[in-house]
Amino acid sequence: MSSLGNSSHRVGTHVFSVSGSAWIMRKTMYSWGTFTGRDKWEKGAGENARMLPKAGHEERKKLETKRKRKLKTVAGKLLKAVANGKEIAAKKAENENMAGNLLKMGTNRKEAEGETPAEETICEFIEQGKFFQACNCISDLEHSGSDAVGKSESLYMLLAERMWAMVGEALRGSDGVLLEPLQSVGESLEWEKQKEEEWLGRDQEMESVSTWHPNFWKKDLEEKLTQYMAAQIPRFVPTDEAALKQHLSQLETTFLPNLEHKSGFFREAGLLVTYAQCCHASLSSHLSTLTDNKHCTFSQCLVVYEWCLKMYKSGSGTCLRPRQTSQHSLALDVQSLVWIILKTEEKLLAVTRKEVGKALEEAFEIGKTPCADAAVVQIFREKTEAAQHISESLSKKVEAVCLEECLSFLQSYKNEVRNFLQIDGCPGISSSLRILENCCILRTAWCQLTYICSASTGQDAKVKGFLYRMEDEVTEHFLQTVTSKIKETLKDHFKKCESGFNHILESLKQSFLAFGKKKTDIYEALIKSVNIIIITEYVQALLTTSRKPSSEQRKRIVSKIEEDHRTLQTIFKECLGPAAGALKDPIKAILELIQTSDAEGMKIALLPILKEFPDLREEHLSAVLDIKYSLSREDRAALLKAFHDNCGETETESLLFADIEVKPRKYGLCGCFCC
Repeated sequence: MSSLGNSSHRVGTHVFSVSGSAWIMRKTMYSWGTFTGRDKWEKGAGENARMLPKAGHEERKKLETKRKRKLKTVAGKLLKAVANGKEIAAKKAENENMAGNLLKMGTNRKEAEGETPAEETICEFIEQGKFFQACNCISDLEHSGSDAVGKSESLYMLLAERMWAMVGEALRGSDGVLLEPLQSVGESLEWEKQKEEEWLGRDQEMESVSTWHPNFWKKDLEEKLTQYMAAQIPRFVPTDEAALKQHLSQLETTFLPNLEHKSGFFREAGLLVTYAQCCHASLSSHLSTLTDNKHCTFSQCLVVYEWCLKMYKSGSGTCLRPRQTSQHSLALDVQSLVWIILKTEEKLLAVTRKEVGKALEEAFEIGKTPCADAAVVQIFREKTEAAQHISESLSKKVEAVCLEECLSFLQSYKNEVRNFLQIDGCPGISSSLRILENCCILRTAWCQLTYICSASTGQDAKVKGFLYRMEDEVTEHFLQTVTSKIKETLKDHFKKCESGFNHILESLKQSFLAFGKKKTDIYEALIKSVNIIIITEYVQALLTTSRKPSSEQRKRIVSKIEEDHRTLQTIFKECLGPAAGALKDPIKAILELIQTSDAEGMKIALLPILKEFPDLREEHLSAVLDIKYSLSREDRAALLKAFHDNCGETETESLLFADIEVKPRKYGLCGCFCC
């Protein structure tokens, strides 16, 4: 026993004499054993201390061999838990090297002195799920020497991988998962947060803090939870509204209860806040995916919004819904759910704006047949009424978006119309009339929309003024187009058999008959304006034709006037109905004058002409008389005298002849009007 009395046994950093009091040695070894979890080994070592030196040496050698095998087993188990069949080959090789290095570090200690390596102790803590204890040991190791930083980083990585493996097992509901390891994960995250605050409080270099491996643990845990939750969401392929409702029902009856079932485990482990945050993030991301689909319609967005609102109001007690718990948890749930609802509402209003704008563009596409007032109003009505069924607040927001989009469309439509009117080559008459009809439809639709959406007085005045100005611009352009086309076709109308005049009259008639707003003021005013243009240009062309027609030419001109007059009467009666009787008809008056056979009858026919058209001048009458064949010089002079005697006796607002320029006739060699 003397040799044994001189021997010593090193435990941790203290050396105790075996020949000293046995109870001191046993107490010290028990304390370390409690910390390292190696009570049985220490007990055996205490008993072996009473053996013979040779036997004690052999026994210690066996125990060291056993410890090596156990460390290899620990490292192998950690590798198996981390790899899990999913890590790439490079990652697996890296972890194998890490385990090998740890094993090497553990066996390089002085086994003969009986020291328990810190790395081996840490590995056992990790294997046993005592992650918080491992954190403290790694932190101590981290500050123990110059090469300790690299070792500690490897151990931190190994610790994190085992923690996430434990979290994965808890999420999958694996049998045998204990609460203590999961609680240790929560304690480790709190430890990391406390250490980071201590570093920052000591003005530690930011680079050291930012690259410290535990600094990423919270993010890694959130990623692990979010990935798992995303994988649990039922697969959904967007088809129609019914399929969307069924999918949301699956979320409510399967996905959310499953997460709620596991939330209790994480609540007891102190990880509920992170777990709930990931639940909300996963749900919000999925709902955003449903509504961000480019094919998502207003009705589908409304279904998602209504479902979110129902979840918020239900208060059924899941970790995703408001519940009567601590103030912090309640605030978190309410805030997260409100955020999801607001994001869904934002998408809903964006889809509303998109659909309303697209519907208006299609309804008022230039060149297309205008749609009905009711179809335009329905664009707004169906959305506001659908929103009204959800909430008054949402309905007001949808109404505001509809009004804003309507104003935006009107501005863009005005620019489009202006560009259309400025195109080289005047647009067709029918296209201009369609634009005018669109203006009428827009005005009518806006009046109905103000009752549905409660537009402000300022908005109402702005839109009405805008539409009236656009109508004036289009009307002016339309009348200019008609004037240009009529003038062009009448240039040689009385010299050719076919000038195209009848064709343009037929085109005008068809365009007016296709005009859908015949009962509006603008339609009647438009018809009357076109009538004045045609009559004025026709009389202008008639009075400026050749002043020396032959008898045959005179007969042909009179015959053409009769035919044109019948055509014009037919067209305007079809377009205006009974109101056409009030239109001025100078062509009829001219026909009656030149078709009267005797001079006295012509004088009588002249009087109503002068009364209806007081702006008739002598050169106008002279040009008309040139068309009449077989008119003597004496009869012409009598008619001109009658004109001078009666002109200017009546007043009227008609100015038909005022703008008609006729060159005064040159007298013949004999000084008369007949040659």
